[in-house]
Amino acid sequence: MENQHEKYARLIASCQALEPMRCGVVHPCDESALRGAVDAARQHLLVPTLIGPEQKIRAVAAACELDISGYSIVDAEHSHASADTAVRLAREGAVDALMKGSLHTDELMGAVVKRETGLRTERRISHCFVMDVPALKQPLIVSDAAVNIVPTLQDKVHIIQNAIDLAHALGVGLPKVAILSAVETVNPTMPTTVEAGALCKMADRGQITGALLDGPLALDNAIDLNAAKIKHIDSPVAGQADILIVPDLEAGNMLAKSLTFLAGADAAGIVLGARLPIVLTSRADSLTARLASCAVAALFANWRRAQPTKAIL
Repeated sequence: MENQHEKYARLIASCQALEPMRCGVVHPCDESALRGAVDAARQHLLVPTLIGPEQKIRAVAAACELDISGYSIVDAEHSHASADTAVRLAREGAVDALMKGSLHTDELMGAVVKRETGLRTERRISHCFVMDVPALKQPLIVSDAAVNIVPTLQDKVHIIQNAIDLAHALGVGLPKVAILSAVETVNPTMPTTVEAGALCKMADRGQITGALLDGPLALDNAIDLNAAKIKHIDSPVAGQADILIVPDLEAGNMLAKSLTFLAGADAAGIVLGARLPIVLTSRADSLTARLASCAVAALFANWRRAQPTKAIL
């Protein structure tokens, strides 16, 4: 546990050389949401635009003694209007990222995924947790634990490519991707193992790029070299994965929360596959996790600006 937050501290420090990102903070109408934005601004991670009912935002700031005098406020009547306004500002190029405030995730994502007025690209929108697990040397990306409930094989292609792009943005040149199941062999009676085999072959054929893939792998074989050696798994990924791709949302959510509550990990959450990164925070998040989520979004936004448009749509 002595290494707790070490990896997040490195991510946050790496943003100090960047220009703070312009971030639309959507409906920051309680203390945790507004304080998270103010704290991230103080760390030079973002320049917030506060989107929501102006009188309510100012009342929260006054009650919590938060100085928001230097930040722009875009008035919106209620949470749904805040989400729609935030998406409009994103489409107009007024912000580089969005951050969820005190509205429900479904309200924000509902505005994001609207076909005509939202922020869709050709990619499937997916969620990644960047986990700071004290027992591991590197951050661990877990996907998808919050957006796609039962992803199809094609959905998983997008989920994996989004996670690979994120790893590149965090400085991992050739990330190792483990596609998780309960076992490490393809078993026709276990569909997740068959999908894992197909996804690896798709990577061989160039349908997924920028990483090394292997699967199916059980969790122990994916992150523990000794477990992989005992089972005689000859793989450049086994035991040293940077990215864990879970079978479905339930498995991902359980894995992320197990790492958080049983292994002392923190979880920084970000949504990818839209026109810009979207920070999803929870009221239960620690300050460190909130700042890390903003740092991840800032690093991704900076990386994305340097990429050819065709590579990310």
